Amino acid sequence: MTVFVAVAEEESFAAAARRLRMSPPAVTRAIAFLEERLGVRLLTRTTRLVRTTDAGSRYLEDARRILLEVEEADEAAVGINATPRGHLAITAPVLFGKIYVMPIITAYQTTFTETTVSALFVDRVANLVDEGLDVGIRIGSLPDSSLRAIRVGQVRRVVCAAPAYLEKHGIPKTPGDLAQHPTIAATSVSAGSEWTFAKGKEKIGVRLSPRILVNTNDGALEAAKSGFGLTRLISYQVANELAAGTLMTVLTDFEEASLPVHVIHREGRHGSAKVRSFVDLAVERLRADKALQ
Repeated sequence: MTVFVAVAEEESFAAAARRLRMSPPAVTRAIAFLEERLGVRLLTRTTRLVRTTDAGSRYLEDARRILLEVEEADEAAVGINATPRGHLAITAPVLFGKIYVMPIITAYQTTFTETTVSALFVDRVANLVDEGLDVGIRIGSLPDSSLRAIRVGQVRRVVCAAPAYLEKHGIPKTPGDLAQHPTIAATSVSAGSEWTFAKGKEKIGVRLSPRILVNTNDGALEAAKSGFGLTRLISYQVANELAAGTLMTVLTDFEEASLPVHVIHREGRHGSAKVRSFVDLAVERLRADKALQ
């Protein structure tokens, strides 16, 4: 099962062999033995790629769950004070990962030298179970699920611009004033061309025609810092710039409700030492950061 999961996730026999520190022929024999034992083809092979069949996709989900339970059982047998060891997979939004999670990862690795960490920083909701991830950082409301969630802070969407731009072009007083300014839209934060605001219980939607559309938050951040116009980002993404005075927020009276920040992880019958220790460190570090409170 371990070999099959590695091949399915890497989509390559050679890459799986490197990951498992096995020879490629040994990996090929293991998959052949598994398919022969089950009497079903789990993988389709081409000259360039390996994909799971329908049966293989179902088997992959079960194999991940079973291997996780085996790992948890081993750690429970060793005891709750076992030294964290093994591989830990983490996900977070791109800029949040860069600013907040990487320092936690390096501190964790410095302390727990028998672990390795892979980080998936993407501006989408990664499925922990389907993508074989152990811990995630989520911003926004959480859907009901079997995942354990620990709230560590909150952030908000803010409109900001460089002080030099505001001095030259004026400060918008209401959301409607944005139509008179060039705007920069980070599509990962503000999908579409409408920015929403709130005044009391009233929701205010402003349809804009952004002069710049960019798929990364740091791209929008750099354009705003250059003095081009106004952008809308999440408060943690501009915390350093606001503190340094290179950006200023506007329309603060019209900001929507804050968005919660959670550390989430898969919880089995027994807590994994590597997951417990990382979650404890992440919760401590994130709750202590003033930019997230």
